[in-house]
Amino acid sequence: MQSYWMQMSPTATVLERRDTPVPQPAPHQLLVRMLSASLNRGEFVSGHGLHGGAGSWKAMGGEGAGEVIAVGAEVTRFKPGDRVMGRCAGAFGEQALMEDIEAMVVPPALSWDEAASIALTYLVSYDMLVLQGRVGVGDWVLINGVSSGVGVASLQLAKALGAKVIGTSGSAEKLARLKPLGLDVALCTRAPDFAAAVMEATAQHGADLVINTVGGTVFAEDIRAMAFEGRLATVGYVDGVVHADLDLAALHSKRLTLFGVSNKLRTKAQRAAAVPAFVADVMPHFAAGRIRPQIDRVFEFSELAAAKARMEAGDHVGKIVLRIATS
Repeated sequence: MQSYWMQMSPTATVLERRDTPVPQPAPHQLLVRMLSASLNRGEFVSGHGLHGGAGSWKAMGGEGAGEVIAVGAEVTRFKPGDRVMGRCAGAFGEQALMEDIEAMVVPPALSWDEAASIALTYLVSYDMLVLQGRVGVGDWVLINGVSSGVGVASLQLAKALGAKVIGTSGSAEKLARLKPLGLDVALCTRAPDFAAAVMEATAQHGADLVINTVGGTVFAEDIRAMAFEGRLATVGYVDGVVHADLDLAALHSKRLTLFGVSNKLRTKAQRAAAVPAFVADVMPHFAAGRIRPQIDRVFEFSELAAAKARMEAGDHVGKIVLRIATS
C-alpha cells in the first residue's frame, strides 16, 4: 500500500511517498481503508508534539475517516464495512490502524471529507471549551488565529454552547468568511494590540476564555484581555515563540487559570478518555447539521506537498483535506 512519511529537521521537512506493508490490527485495533484525512498545523511545527524528534522519519497523518476492513480479536463495537472516523496515526496512507477506543461512527449526514476533519480538531476544542474551559451560556470567548482549523472548530463549538466569540486574524477577508458561522466580533490584527478592543466589546468584562493558537507573541496581551476568573488555553505556537512575560499581579488579582492543550505526553488511555463524552455532547450537533466542518480545500492523494504548502502559507480558513480514495 502507499503511505506518506516525513522527516523533520529544525530548518526543513522532507516528504516521501512509500510502498509499505499493510498493517495488521492488534486485539483492540481496526484496520481501516482510509478515504479522507485532514492536515493539522502541529504536524509541521518542530517540537509541537505531532511529529517525532528532529531527523526521525514518521508516518504522516493524525485524523481521518474510512471503512473498516478488519478488526482485532477483542473488538466488539465495529465490524468490516462500518463507516468510522477518529484520530489515527499514519492517516495519510491507503490503509491505517485506528484504536477501537478512539473510533467513532460517521453520521450519515457527513461526507468523508467532513468526517475526516472532526476527530483531532474538535476533540481539542472540546478539551479547551468544555473539559478545562468550562464555557457557559453568555460567556465571552477570544480566539487568536480564529481562521485556523482549531480556531474555526472552537468558534463553532463555542456558539453551540451559547457563548459569544471574538476572533483575531490578520486577514479581513478570512474574518468576513467566518461571520456566517457566528463570529460576533472580528478584530483584524496579527499584533498584540487587541486587549483594549476586547474590553470595549465586552463592556469592560473581558474574555472568560482565551484560546491562543498563535503563541508567545500574543500571550501577554491575552492576559490583559482576560476577565476576572478567566481561563487561558495555549494550544499552539505557530509563531515559534515559546517564551513570554507573565504579569503575576494580573494572574493573582484576577484569579486567572492558565492551561495547555496537548497530547504529546498523554498515554493512549488518557487521549481516549474524553471520546465517550465528546460523542454524547458534540456528535449530535454534527448528526443534526447544526455544526458542519469548515472545509477550506480538498487535495488529491498525490498532492500532499501542495496541501502542506497551503497550510504553511496560512492561506486557509478551516480544514485542509487530503482525499485518499473514493468510496
